[in-house]
Amino acid sequence: MDENFRQHISGLKKGTIKLHALESLLTPDDALTVRRSFISEETGVSLEKAGSYSMDVSRACSKNCENMIGAVQIPLGVAGKLKVKGEYAEGEYYLPLATTEGALIASVNRGCKAITRAGGAEVRIFRDGMTRAPVFAAKSVPHANEIVCWIEENTGSLREIAESTTNHGKMKDILCFVVGTSVYVRIEFSTGDAMGMNMVTIASERIAGEVAEKTGAVLVALSGNMCTDKKPAAINAILGRGKTVSAGIFLSDDMIKEIFKTDAATLMEVNTRKNLVGSAKAGAIGFNAHAANVIAAIFLACGQDPAHVVEGANAMTTVDPSEGGVYVSVTLPSLQVGTVGGGTGLDTQRECLSMLGCAGGGETSGSNSSKFAEIIASAVLAGELSLLGALGAGHLARAHKQLGR
Repeated sequence: MDENFRQHISGLKKGTIKLHALESLLTPDDALTVRRSFISEETGVSLEKAGSYSMDVSRACSKNCENMIGAVQIPLGVAGKLKVKGEYAEGEYYLPLATTEGALIASVNRGCKAITRAGGAEVRIFRDGMTRAPVFAAKSVPHANEIVCWIEENTGSLREIAESTTNHGKMKDILCFVVGTSVYVRIEFSTGDAMGMNMVTIASERIAGEVAEKTGAVLVALSGNMCTDKKPAAINAILGRGKTVSAGIFLSDDMIKEIFKTDAATLMEVNTRKNLVGSAKAGAIGFNAHAANVIAAIFLACGQDPAHVVEGANAMTTVDPSEGGVYVSVTLPSLQVGTVGGGTGLDTQRECLSMLGCAGGGETSGSNSSKFAEIIASAVLAGELSLLGALGAGHLARAHKQLGR
């Protein structure tokens, strides 16, 4: 290591240089090298492997990660092909899945096989809107009512104020909730191909300022947890957040026996007693087998915010009897995804989105993120099918012994 690097490490140890200031003194690559070497010396741990990566560091450290020292590698596999019949996704896709859980990709792959053999997952998006919910303090209950009435009477002007902050966002709805002197204003926006959290936060800040000025309400927090962001919440299951999307497939009795080694009646019973009754008894919000597994793997591969797995996995799986088989479906009420912004611009993540034909902005605003959401819902359906089948056939433990290692 050259003397210049040693001087910067010495400055870090003395406290004359801050970790976050290195990029202002060095190139991004050199800043990472110095920071990583400093942390290695401080902890006594070699970080050689963390220092091996292929991403564009200048982008990552300026847009995605503060105090960057390297990268953590997660194995990336593929499942599929998976046939999807949606309004935005139409075709067969290889699914990029980043995971450390042995047996997961093999399981999803089996579900993909069944769905593709059966003609493809039928997918539709029912709602699309990102939310932010500021909380205001009112002087009294009558004042809280006055605030709500003013917002309801001035929704049009608030929409104009919000949409003046963005070229892509459109305000769709605004709902008020009151608890004593607390007024929560849940504002919903369409956000094009972006996941849109930053977009709606900026727009909501402008709305909040107008509400406070015109009503005398005191803005306590720009997010009052009625959004609800990155936390389990029934409101997202009921009203939706991000994309509300369902995927379904009819499976014949013969196909269930051939691929899953069980039968339709068993598949329905496992789903009812496990996903529905079991989840209800546990007080769960999501009523599914393992939707989070598939969503997390795709999110990591494709540059989505990993914390939004909390809401994305808030899914319900149903198995309905149908002549000659069953119709299996999954509904994801709060799937928050984007194909521009955030981690989607990182090199490997952009490659994975490109595998799906979803990278960047679509030909029409929101078409790529909608396509991505339809593919994810279909992938979740594949994962649910496979696990329900494995449980029905008694193969779950055996599969993990063979592939979990």
